[in-house]
Amino acid sequence: MKYYLFLLLLFKVCFAEAQLYFPGNQWDTLSPSTLNWCPNEIAALDSFLIEANSKSFIILKGGKIVHEAYYGTYTQDSLWYWASAGKTLKAFLIGKAQEEGYLSIQDSSSKYLGQAWTSLSPAKEGLISIEDQLQMTTGLDYLIPDLDCTADSCLKYKADAGSQWFYHNAPYLLLKDVLENATGQSLNRYTQITLAGSIGFRGLWFDNLYVSTARQMARFGLLLLAEGQWNGNTILADTNYFNAMISSSQSINPAYGYLTWLNGSSSYMQPGWPFSFNGMMIPSAPADLYMAAGKNDQRIYVVPSQQLVVVRQGNAADSSTFALSSFDDELWQRISALNCQGVALSENKIKPSIYPNRGQGIIHLPEEIKLIQVSNVAGQPIKHLRTNSNLDLRGHPPGVYYLSFEDGSTLPYVLLP
Repeated sequence: MKYYLFLLLLFKVCFAEAQLYFPGNQWDTLSPSTLNWCPNEIAALDSFLIEANSKSFIILKGGKIVHEAYYGTYTQDSLWYWASAGKTLKAFLIGKAQEEGYLSIQDSSSKYLGQAWTSLSPAKEGLISIEDQLQMTTGLDYLIPDLDCTADSCLKYKADAGSQWFYHNAPYLLLKDVLENATGQSLNRYTQITLAGSIGFRGLWFDNLYVSTARQMARFGLLLLAEGQWNGNTILADTNYFNAMISSSQSINPAYGYLTWLNGSSSYMQPGWPFSFNGMMIPSAPADLYMAAGKNDQRIYVVPSQQLVVVRQGNAADSSTFALSSFDDELWQRISALNCQGVALSENKIKPSIYPNRGQGIIHLPEEIKLIQVSNVAGQPIKHLRTNSNLDLRGHPPGVYYLSFEDGSTLPYVLLP
């Protein structure tokens, strides 16, 4: 029985790789016309990306470049920071370190950070594991002035590890120390040993900030698409870890794996907010999309069902303070519109744009969208005024409100003071 399971797994891996192209020093391209993509829709996509302050944009199909664009003075050789998109890269490295026996993600973080790395009691501190750091469930207090502060005085108890989800950056930052203390190597050295020779990956960590070209982001995205395989070589053999990384790691925020965002869940939590929003993060994108996401809309999107990798670098697309902004949904509406035959790349219906997702209370809402009600965070309906294509929520207290629609979807709106 084990023999047949092995053959099945081997067939799956070989079949998946046979469908993918892996670049060497050169990178093959695929003409958009072979995918029935419309030139005018590609131009519209580029116009949108320029308006959204983008510096680079790449779409891979099956590993080959279908669309690659650089805007302004930015070029193929220009370097840019990944911001928190580097979290997914670090999660991959933690998985590799576990595979090589340097650590176990079930280990208490104190094993590698030392005792009293927090201000918690020894018993409560001992509950925090590497896995908690990977899935943002350390239970550390987030009502502090600086969520990047890694001093023990900043790391205070709020809940037991595993019982609370919050996008707390400090425990993530300390994963660098965990990895370096476990392996005995610098983060840059371990990244180079793991990925430079095997997939031709080049870049540099500046403390916890990774910097590279757009193509290097795409290269890592392709490694994710291939589930840790590269041109016949296994880079990460631990499929259980990889699958956990791109699956719901806990039930509190089902849209989060190991430092990776997942699109197909029925709810998600935003960085900076302790409560959930209903619906998928990116309604216009495929449900199996997952992504490495960073500040100012640094993105690596991976869509296994369509063998797509999409990379975006640049400045913030809009003024939204949300790490997961409306940019993602607007971008995937345009990607879905690329097909000239009217067959959307996404399996989901494209909802006309509703914007902004935050502001003083005036929301653009196309007339064809049937609004059922607007409610506050307690679920209580509130009064609202709709005139033509605008919804007016002015006069209500600042906070988060939910727009519920006839199709069953719900979208959040942040009413600012």
